[in-house]
Order: sequence, then structure tokens, then C-alpha cells
Amino acid sequence: MLVIAMMLRNDGSPIFFVQNRIGKGGRIFPCYKFCSMCEGAEELMPQYLAKNPRDAAYWAKYQKLPSDARMTPFGKRIRRFDMDELPQLFNVLKGDMSLVGPRPITPEQQKYYGDNLAYYDVMQPGITGPWQVSGRNALTFAQRVQLECDYVRHWSLWLDATILLKTIPAIIRNRDMC
Repeated sequence: MLVIAMMLRNDGSPIFFVQNRIGKGGRIFPCYKFCSMCEGAEELMPQYLAKNPRDAAYWAKYQKLPSDARMTPFGKRIRRFDMDELPQLFNVLKGDMSLVGPRPITPEQQKYYGDNLAYYDVMQPGITGPWQVSGRNALTFAQRVQLECDYVRHWSLWLDATILLKTIPAIIRNRDMC
């Protein structure tokens, strides 16, 4: 993590990106990531999507962009292997997140969950979870929500262990999909 932080600093990027996410019980917490995008990337998103209807349609379906122009060159590299999410280990230590669970969602994303939002209230969000090992970025946002709801309904310690064991191979296998 120290090497990544030094590389980001040398790249002229801020080291950390902190964004409010929703945790267990609907509690909002600051979620830490390494900064992989240019400064002000969140503010640029509405203008970018307005100018790029194809990407706007993709964003509406996946809540991700396959080739996000806001990413820095080094940011693309760390995202390739999900290293941008390593600072979430601090969220785990603080008790905001767990290693495995549904992904932490932003307050703005709540509107897409409908009745399924209740599933996100009963568990700590995780650094990794079912959609990271079951299709990753190839899944639509609706499919990811369904996978995570199924995960909550059928949670077990064995399921968490299985997801943890599948995480590294999934990152390596899907490194070009970020």
C-alpha cells in the first residue's frame, strides 16, 4: 500500500478517494479507496455522460464505465487488479465493513434498489462479495443487486470462505474487464 501511495503522489494525484457509502443499518460511513481518477472526477461525471450518450446508456445499465476517461494512467493500472480498494482494509478495521459482504452503495444508488434495499441494511458491506466472483463487470447493476440479495438470504460462514477463496482468481481472470 505504501508503494501505491508513493506512486500516486509521484503521479500528482491525491492518494486517497473518500466517498460516503451506506453500511449496516443504513449508517453512512466514509469509504476509503486509492485515488484512481483525476481530481474532481465526480463533478465531471454528469457533463461527461451528457456529452457521451453511449456511455450514459452503459452507465445506466451497469453503474460503471468500461473505459472511464476520468482515470489517470496509474489509476488504470491499480484498478486492473482492484488494488484501488486496498484502503478499505482500514474500513474493516474500523468496523464499517467486513472482508465479505454486499458492496457498499452510495446514497445516490439507493433509488435503484427498491424493496431490495432492506437486504443491505442487515449486513456489513464487504470488500469482496458475490458479484466480484460471479461475473464482475459483465453483470448488469440489476444482476449484481440480485446476487447480493441472494447472498444475504443464504449467508453462511462457508459461503464467505468460498467467496474469499474465489476472489484472487476472479481478479486475475477478469483483469481486463475493469
